Amino acid sequence: MSTVIDQAVQARLIASAARPRAVPAHLRYARTDPYAVHISFPPAVSLDGAEVQWAFARELLASGLLTPAGRGDVRVWPCGPRRTVLEFHAREGVAMVQIDTEELRGFLTASYALVPAGGEAGLLDVDSGVAALLRQA
Repeated sequence: MSTVIDQAVQARLIASAARPRAVPAHLRYARTDPYAVHISFPPAVSLDGAEVQWAFARELLASGLLTPAGRGDVRVWPCGPRRTVLEFHAREGVAMVQIDTEELRGFLTASYALVPAGGEAGLLDVDSGVAALLRQA
């Protein structure tokens, strides 16, 4: 069984321009980081020409498909029956993208097949994490 789920999705960047533009995005979920979902965007859409990566709670994504969720750097909410908005807050500003809700549901379904909801804690290796932190100190 695979320990990582990688899924390409098409996102629509919502900007102050009249029409949103399509941008490729990549979702990732790994058993080694069971609470998090990762999304990355290509360098072409960033202000500094570098790939943009965000990590946020899988639970936040699941909740945001149904009702507005999040208070911090990442917020998620449904936008009609077929789209979901992901809003990212950084020092440089705010970015919003819309992604097809069914693509996100499919991604979450695959992640729950890999690690069921509530089963995340059983995959954490706290001892190794503490040892790695101590080696860095």
